[in-house]
Amino acid sequence: MTVTAIDLFAGAGGLSLGLEAAGIESVFAVEIVDDAVATYRRAFPGADVYHGDIRAVSFKRYSGVDVVAGGPPCQPFSSGGLRKGQEDDRDFLPEFVRAVLEVRPRAFVMENVPGLISFGPYLRSVLAPLFDLYSISEPKVLNAADYGVPQSRRRLVIVGRADGVQFRLPSGNPHMRMPAGLVLTERPKGEPNLSKVVFAKRPDLRPNPYHGHLFNGGGRAIELDKPSPTILAAAGGNKTHFLDLENRIPAYYQHLRRGGSPFDGELIGARRITVQESAALQSFPDGVTFAGRISSQYTQVGNAVPPKLAQAIAEELMGQVLGRSRRKRVAA
Repeated sequence: MTVTAIDLFAGAGGLSLGLEAAGIESVFAVEIVDDAVATYRRAFPGADVYHGDIRAVSFKRYSGVDVVAGGPPCQPFSSGGLRKGQEDDRDFLPEFVRAVLEVRPRAFVMENVPGLISFGPYLRSVLAPLFDLYSISEPKVLNAADYGVPQSRRRLVIVGRADGVQFRLPSGNPHMRMPAGLVLTERPKGEPNLSKVVFAKRPDLRPNPYHGHLFNGGGRAIELDKPSPTILAAAGGNKTHFLDLENRIPAYYQHLRRGGSPFDGELIGARRITVQESAALQSFPDGVTFAGRISSQYTQVGNAVPPKLAQAIAEELMGQVLGRSRRKRVAA
């Protein structure tokens, strides 16, 4: 018998890809952004996709689906936003709970930003209608790098199961992190990103040359022997991470530490990573293509759940709750 799921706030389908790799089929998805819907439909042509506001959806016809999964918009709780919580119009945590109540799945998985932990009283109040129906795990922050993703990306995960047993989230292994260099090469993969890397007028030095703000924008230099910094949804311009192909940053960092003046102009030998490379750092399989303009494609990639992280969680669901064996691995 097929194990089925519903993917809420589905985006480009990173969560569904991880579920699929573990043997769970997403039969229904909800997404409001046009390009993300097009991307999802390409990846999952057999799924029923609702293109619109989740508040207009009745989930009762999907009663009996095994898993409800999704990542409600994180802006109300993100350190990069205003952190208005339930006062933010983009707070859709109650809609996630409503979907679970209408479907009554055997398990649910919700992911979000670590900042949601600081909204503990509100989070408990939103989840309260589920307490009599599910054993709900404590919110736990997982780093995708500990689950085979060549990127450092911290996400909060909450899992509920209907059989009254506490769910054990999968344990990652920080000693086996994949370096970004496994998926990045000197030559760009896909359409090159022509955004320049420009020296900052007021550089901010940190103990590590790659952790400070030596260049304009939020894009960071990627150390190829370590997981990449977190891929940003605002990438495309100077918030896109980049490669220092001529290894000039360490010398420039030492120049600044000795009291030297900041350089002007562009960093020679640097290039921004492409959409396809960003997707690889998120652990998307090679065959996934993203719809829309380049800026929209970067946003879809940056907003996604890394498929390999989703797969690790889904495999635990298959073993602990759904009683099935593990399936194939997602290939980056």
